Amino acid sequence: MNRKRLILFILVILFVVAALWSYSAMPRPKTVSTLTYKPGQQAKPVIAAAVKPAREADDGTRLKISLLDTDPSGFKGYRRNIFKPVFVDELKVVKQQAVAIKPPPLIVPAAPVQQVVIQPETAPLARFTFLGFLKKGSVKTIFLAKEKDILLVKKGDKVAGRYEATDISEQALTLTVTDTGDEIVIPLLENRPLVPAK
Repeated sequence: MNRKRLILFILVILFVVAALWSYSAMPRPKTVSTLTYKPGQQAKPVIAAAVKPAREADDGTRLKISLLDTDPSGFKGYRRNIFKPVFVDELKVVKQQAVAIKPPPLIVPAAPVQQVVIQPETAPLARFTFLGFLKKGSVKTIFLAKEKDILLVKKGDKVAGRYEATDISEQALTLTVTDTGDEIVIPLLENRPLVPAK
């Protein structure tokens, strides 16, 4: 408790000292016995002396305001574009590189439309379009589209009621006809209908 009182006493003393110092540093209004100009009267401009003062030696410590009155003249020296390459050959090299970077237009030859002869046995498969496949672990799943429906087919699943998927690889789908036991190998081409290989 004694320590808190001591700190409080020191702070009060500092406050009193600061208040006295700020009061003593405050500017005081001063009065004049007579005014040079009466209220409302304008001051007369001081006329400069007609005689020029003697020319003094310029030691660089005085500011020459008279230099501000002169008309600025345009710079007549050498001007250079700071954004232009230093060497002319550089400009040619940059243009050549810009032309070299421009890729040639791609001309994609149209794939020839092949006439597909669909056998009556595989006619229901032609309505399916191969979209892609997914490999998760050792299980491969292919995506087939029929109109607006998407069908997922794994090994052992049935397609169109009478075809069973016996083998699925990245290149081909092997189906077995459940009625006859015939094997049909269909190459998997993206966005193409399921047509057996010849």
